[in-house]
Amino acid sequence: MAYIRESVLTTRAEDGSVHIAPLGIIEDGEHWIVAPFRPSTTLANIETTGRAVVNYTDDALIFAGCLTGRRDWPLAPVEGCDIPRLAAALAHDVLEVVDVKEDETRPRYRCRIVSSGQHGPFTGMNRAKAAVLEAAILASRLSMLPSEKIEDEIAYLKIAVDKTAGPDEHKAFGWLLEKIIDHLARMEMDEKA
Repeated sequence: MAYIRESVLTTRAEDGSVHIAPLGIIEDGEHWIVAPFRPSTTLANIETTGRAVVNYTDDALIFAGCLTGRRDWPLAPVEGCDIPRLAAALAHDVLEVVDVKEDETRPRYRCRIVSSGQHGPFTGMNRAKAAVLEAAILASRLSMLPSEKIEDEIAYLKIAVDKTAGPDEHKAFGWLLEKIIDHLARMEMDEKA
């Protein structure tokens, strides 16, 4: 199995607008693979510019927010790059595409790191933050999973949130729960129809 680093990518469109999206990047020796699904804004932006900024953050609100339509997060400039980073990034890497493996569903952009920066300390692990990240990944795959699997996963993740979360993790998990509950309700209605 490949090593995947969960991160938040910032990319820039041709019109200058910035897009923020969670995405796991895949280690490939000295390179990183960025593999967004087709169609997506992240994919379109990388195709256009050949660059992305990978933001390493432990802010659960950003992961949950992006998956629930909350994408307006403070940004900060990156020296020598026209794509900004998240202001909440503890660190970032600027990636440049070196080659592409085309795919109908999920092309793989192999990228090299052209610059990096450190912005804040990592103050340790927290189970609730990890649970929110897992819930965000679950929320991104709702259409692929049966309702029982979704319910089982969220019940398990809720234990860590209930035991170890601070206010931000509770809020982030709540946003994701709203999305998941809405999805489950629609699934139930579709089954009854």
